[in-house]
Amino acid sequence: MTSALPSRRAVLSGLTALALLATPASAQNVSGVYRAEGRNPDGSSYTGTVEIQDSGGIVEMQWRIAGQSYSGSGSRNGDVIWVNWGQTHPVVYVRMPSGELHGTWGNGRALERLIP
Repeated sequence: MTSALPSRRAVLSGLTALALLATPASAQNVSGVYRAEGRNPDGSSYTGTVEIQDSGGIVEMQWRIAGQSYSGSGSRNGDVIWVNWGQTHPVVYVRMPSGELHGTWGNGRALERLIP
């Protein structure tokens, strides 16, 4: 009977380690309204607001920039978000420890920062 005890401990240790490793995939929900600051592919800057709805890794976004509205949807895997918004290349964001989202669009020629 004592030989079964180390096996149970090993299994419990393994499950605990697996749970700790799985934590980043369930990153903090990013739903909310953000202030947007960005740079277009031509180098000009812009500001606006972005509303994000995050439902278990499925992300819906609504941008309001310079009197125009844009919408997109995508997915979140941990702290990385991909959003298709009707252009050839998606917007790709990374959630920073501060809660800001730092992104690139326009095939990497444009940048955007979303501030909660």
